[in-house]
Amino acid sequence: MKFSDKLREARNSANLTQSQLAQQIGVSVRTITNYETGDRYPKKRELYKKLSQVLNVDLNYLLTEDEEFVFEAESQHGSRGKKQAKELIESISGLFAGGELSQSDKDAVMQALQEAYWDAKKENKKYSHTKK
Repeated sequence: MKFSDKLREARNSANLTQSQLAQQIGVSVRTITNYETGDRYPKKRELYKKLSQVLNVDLNYLLTEDEEFVFEAESQHGSRGKKQAKELIESISGLFAGGELSQSDKDAVMQALQEAYWDAKKENKKYSHTKK
């Protein structure tokens, strides 16, 4: 299930309007609308935390593996790592467009790609030269 669907479902379960949710977490109604249509995602992990608290859901429920991967890449490698992680996810998502794989198989492929990404980053760090 996508973040947008999870958010909408959790908001409805909490009997909150988009306006009420926006007010409680400190964003605009347009932002909540964009989240629920899938046009945008929270940029900061703190916002996911606020959402999980207000909606009374586990933070991990809102954070998909892909989003967690992007946050981790950004925290370890900055904006460049974030960009690379997003590009990796977007490029591999195209392979799943035909719907041939089950969700568990897709998750396994994404997990393997993420592990390969971290291994490559670790390996590249060994060979990168730092200026003195």
